[in-house]
Amino acid sequence: MLFEWQRSGEDVLADLERGIEAFSREVEAGEIRTMLAGEMDRKNAIITIHPGAGGTESQDWAEMLLRMYMRWIERRGFKREVVDTQPGDEAGIKSVTLVVSGDYAYGLLAAEAGVHRLVRISPFDQAARRHTSFASLYVWPELPDDVEVEIDEKDLRVDTFRSSGAGGQHVNVTDSAIRITHLPTGIVVSCQNERSQHKNRASAMKVLKARLYDLRQKEQQAKLDEIGGEKKDIAFGSQIRSYVLHPYQMVKDHRTKYQVSDVDRVLDGDIDEFIKAYLMKRALGKLETTMEDEA
Repeated sequence: MLFEWQRSGEDVLADLERGIEAFSREVEAGEIRTMLAGEMDRKNAIITIHPGAGGTESQDWAEMLLRMYMRWIERRGFKREVVDTQPGDEAGIKSVTLVVSGDYAYGLLAAEAGVHRLVRISPFDQAARRHTSFASLYVWPELPDDVEVEIDEKDLRVDTFRSSGAGGQHVNVTDSAIRITHLPTGIVVSCQNERSQHKNRASAMKVLKARLYDLRQKEQQAKLDEIGGEKKDIAFGSQIRSYVLHPYQMVKDHRTKYQVSDVDRVLDGDIDEFIKAYLMKRALGKLETTMEDEA
């Protein structure tokens, strides 16, 4: 109809452009859904961010990554629940675990699993030297209730503790935070988001269930990487993506070679093009396996 109005002399160019953009977004969304056909791809995601070695530098970088994914979650219209946060000694975070709820949350975020590398002039270095920091993102699908993961209570050690972090001492007047250790595997999960010890235990068990499912899948198929993302040492040569702030500005994904120079936009959560590039390369079997240093 817009084309007919245009032919008759109506000024519909702005409406036509909006319509084409909306159609393009729908086509692109359909393409991405086609590439996310895995059994768990449509599920919610559980993500954990850990800093690498380097103390305050890496802990600050981990918090920057957390902000990036928080903004991306907002952009996508997803919901998120912070299950556990361990603040850094001076700045940043030692770890954080989130549950991200939304259609295809796991399939999309699995593209981000791996080690992320930051190169910048350190704000914590009085000599203003360039530093390289690392942080890792781990991703698991939130399992539906009908997926059985047997957990024997005698295999669990459950500890309670006072919530940490800003304001935690006011929110949790009792030792309501929970830490669960699965003794056979050594997996440790914790939750301190709720005031109720019962709710924290339920959230921690949800994360433990997802991690045990991931572990058992890998035991059955050693080459299966997509359930939790390929895990590498949080160090040089293992990064999936580099974020360079100095001596030039660039974000480059080493698996796809996709790169952009607007680092601020990426760190503000605009990472959809990186995810799309990864999914397309994976579908074509053309992901790079070698990592090179960029700076």
